[in-house]
Amino acid sequence: MPYEPPTHTVERSLRATTGAKVIAGVDEVGRGAWAGPVTVCAAVTGLRRPPVGLTDSKLLTVKRRTELAAELEKWVTAYALGHASPQEIDELGMTASLRLAAVRALEALPVRPDAVILDGKHDYLGAPWRVRTVVKGDRSCVAVAAASVIAKVHRDKVMAELGVDHADFDFAANAGYPSPAHKAALEERGPTPHHRLSWAYLDALPKWRHLKKVRAWADGSAPEIEGQLGFDF
Repeated sequence: MPYEPPTHTVERSLRATTGAKVIAGVDEVGRGAWAGPVTVCAAVTGLRRPPVGLTDSKLLTVKRRTELAAELEKWVTAYALGHASPQEIDELGMTASLRLAAVRALEALPVRPDAVILDGKHDYLGAPWRVRTVVKGDRSCVAVAAASVIAKVHRDKVMAELGVDHADFDFAANAGYPSPAHKAALEERGPTPHHRLSWAYLDALPKWRHLKKVRAWADGSAPEIEGQLGFDF
């Protein structure tokens, strides 16, 4: 399907209105997975023409995405990755874990960005970062699209490596997201050390439900379930 290539429009706007010189595009992958980390990439691209075919990683084939990530890693001015582990997700919730992973990525860049373009409509970063949220920024903004592709390829590699010792779960193919093989392995073997134990899928597994972790909330509110996928799919 044809798509409009991403542009530097938002970055130019930030430069003009805020005086920012170093602007990072930020995107995450793994938010809705049952297993593995949530991964965030921060990419600084400047205003150069991007590689041909750059777009949201979800619109690319595995082969093209992998090729493009290798090209982008050499093309970008800088990039860095940050992760939040399944244990951190269970303890902190997804929003706080996204912030943790994003801060780790941003602080790993060689130069601290003056501003951040964040994919989506929710600012999970907050102060002291100067943030511009852009819905579907991974399709419309060059830096965010670059971050999207790099993050996806790196996390997929991590999940394939984690799956070596858990072949029945087929992490190399599903990256920790729901799939028939993943569901069947969970029912038979229960969660691995790489699974998120506060996630809703455990409610549908009577044999393993006792492993579910519920975070304690000081204000009595219900646990955060944003981005979670139930066992029926």
